Amino acid sequence: MDPSARRRGTPAALAHRGFCRDGAENTLDAFRAARDLGYEWIETDVNTTADGVVLSFHDETLDRVTGGTGRVSSLTWAQIGAERVAGAGRIPRFSDLLTELPELKFNVDVKDEASVAALPALLHELGAADRVRVTSFSESRRRRTLRRIRELDGRTVPTSSGKEGMRLLLVCSWLGGPSWRLARRAAARWIEPFDTVQIPRCYRMRGGAEVQLVTPRFLGFAHRHGIDVHVWTVNETAEMTELLELGVDGIVTDRADLLAAVLAQRGQWPPSGV
Repeated sequence: MDPSARRRGTPAALAHRGFCRDGAENTLDAFRAARDLGYEWIETDVNTTADGVVLSFHDETLDRVTGGTGRVSSLTWAQIGAERVAGAGRIPRFSDLLTELPELKFNVDVKDEASVAALPALLHELGAADRVRVTSFSESRRRRTLRRIRELDGRTVPTSSGKEGMRLLLVCSWLGGPSWRLARRAAARWIEPFDTVQIPRCYRMRGGAEVQLVTPRFLGFAHRHGIDVHVWTVNETAEMTELLELGVDGIVTDRADLLAAVLAQRGQWPPSGV
């Protein structure tokens, strides 16, 4: 597919951990709320329990968002299943998302080592590999998860780069010229190809100075090489509008309601399968 043709459609709208105003992130209620607003894509995370159950859960421990404590990887599903997120919904198994929300697709951040094997196995079991985009800050986890999906399903799924891929793309955009093709070839052993980069708009240096990452130059460079740019996590209407005018291909947001309204005003809602 011509990448420019893909970008002529509706921008990708990703509800960050679903949509909730009460802190009950990554729960079935939050995902249903995003779906009811018209979202097709949910950004979520997976961690896997000691007995191999893949959870839709961001942190490596229960402590921040539940009344429980301990590392997810050290606890069984039986020990975790009754915990509630922010005193509201239970922590869902990723299989619950796939079976109870068949109309949704999931941008999945692979957070832990156990999920590298467990997530592909679950997708294969449920025939759901076509409903995910795989990403991870760890290029190693992303690479091995994608390869396992290919082994099990013979399928290449959409994927967003890890930190190293993002940095490589940024540096090459600053250098310009044919640097991306050469750099990709040199880094092929460590960085699996990606069709999307998901990136913050700016990066704050230790001294407090901010470096703008999402610029017209960077967008143009990424687009010339067939890579979509999604920006996270954008929660203000004005910034959403600025980024869409700049030409980003997608936005990840905690305020799914605001992004839906912005896109509706632009005649770009509901989404169209991006």
